[in-house]
Amino acid sequence: MDRWMDNPWFIRVVALVLAVLLFGSVSTNDSNKPGDVYVPSDETVETVKDVPVKRIYDTDTLVVSGVPETVTVTLQGPKNLVQQAKTLRNFEVFVDLTNADMGDQRVPITIKDVSERITVTIDPGYANISIQEKVTKEFSVEPEFSESIVESGYIAEQPTVKPNKVQITGAKDVVDRITYVKATVNSSGKITDTITREASVLALDKDMNKLDVIVEPAVVDVTIPVKSSSKKVPIDIVRKGNPPSGVTIDSITLETKETEILAAPDVLEKVEGVRVEVDVSKINEDTELTLPVIIGEGIVEVTPKLVKVNVNVTKDSERTISKVPIGVNGIEAGYELAFLDPTDGETKLTVSGPNDLISALTVEDFQVLIDVSTLKEGTHEVDIKVTAPQNITWKLAKEKASISIAKKEA
Repeated sequence: MDRWMDNPWFIRVVALVLAVLLFGSVSTNDSNKPGDVYVPSDETVETVKDVPVKRIYDTDTLVVSGVPETVTVTLQGPKNLVQQAKTLRNFEVFVDLTNADMGDQRVPITIKDVSERITVTIDPGYANISIQEKVTKEFSVEPEFSESIVESGYIAEQPTVKPNKVQITGAKDVVDRITYVKATVNSSGKITDTITREASVLALDKDMNKLDVIVEPAVVDVTIPVKSSSKKVPIDIVRKGNPPSGVTIDSITLETKETEILAAPDVLEKVEGVRVEVDVSKINEDTELTLPVIIGEGIVEVTPKLVKVNVNVTKDSERTISKVPIGVNGIEAGYELAFLDPTDGETKLTVSGPNDLISALTVEDFQVLIDVSTLKEGTHEVDIKVTAPQNITWKLAKEKASISIAKKEA
């Protein structure tokens, strides 16, 4: 062996081999891309995301804000140890604030229960936190809801909440900013009855921003009393059309004279009544009808929707009244009048109308006259005028009378 070491060629060969090995090592490292981490073949790098951060402080008297909920942990080291740590997650990331002062500060985020052979990187590695005094105050809860959830024609009265007071815990400066404590009711559909719904309680500042505090209880029951917006109004009868010939409408009456309507309060103020329309054009006898109640714009509902209508009629009867004398008006003194047609000075009347009225008529109920006050001596055709009772129709056998006027003989 000593002879080989003394041989200059042996020394040259060994030097050449070492040079080749060093060159290969440098070439391998140079081939890595910029930013790549060189890791020996028995090591690895793993990233664990969403690792929760534990906070260590006096939770009874302090409130801490600014600590991230989770961080990202990068582990570098022997493959078996890194894989085990990643899989088991048997390490703990925390912020120790046991001896921290009150106020704003920057603190490190640390880790424990990791093998010393593993290099750990935490992102973020620091937290800008605020430590404040923890306070609890009692607040009254204001229930609220949107009027849009109430069906048209119904009114929501003042809602109530149970319990009506809650305990709110948080940082003193945050609790001092509380201006409103509200429980808002939401509904997926329109409501027509009193409802009770659960509602989350929110603490808000003067600008209606939600504050980060603890509310106990966090959910309350809100009751919204709902009643119908209604009033009773009369039903008016509106007659449509004319009755058939020979039919007289004696009366139209309703079994129900008023109805209840639902509408918004401003609409109710304007509505004085509703109506039913009765078409009398095809009524020939006493009839009972069931008709809809017609409502105006803005009325949501009417009760009842249908009403019964009684129509009483009288069918006309016809009768001829004979021997009705024709009276004369305006004959001058010294003259006399003679009827040429009708020769007896009497006429006939054909009368029609309600049966009970027609049957009771007599000659005395009619006044039939001719007026000759403007006529001179001679023969004339004169209009016959009739005065008759109301609610009947009449027709003369002849509309004119033929007469002669002459001087009386001395």
